[in-house]
Amino acid sequence: MHKYQRIIYWSDNDQCFIAYIPELKGCMAHGDTPEEAVKNINIALELWVETALEEGWELPKPKGRLEVAL
Repeated sequence: MHKYQRIIYWSDNDQCFIAYIPELKGCMAHGDTPEEAVKNINIALELWVETALEEGWELPKPKGRLEVAL
């Protein structure tokens, strides 16, 4: 599994949990629960990486843990 930070938050506009990976442009997913959003972002991550490798794109290095203010 790739070691990219996943960010998950509740979206009032979408009425679901949104998950995304900041280092990977456009790598986002959603779910009705946080667990579903994590499951879906992991699938999106694998597909993003697979596509990047097929296209010859350089994979961004994971930046590690991000600090989030609440």
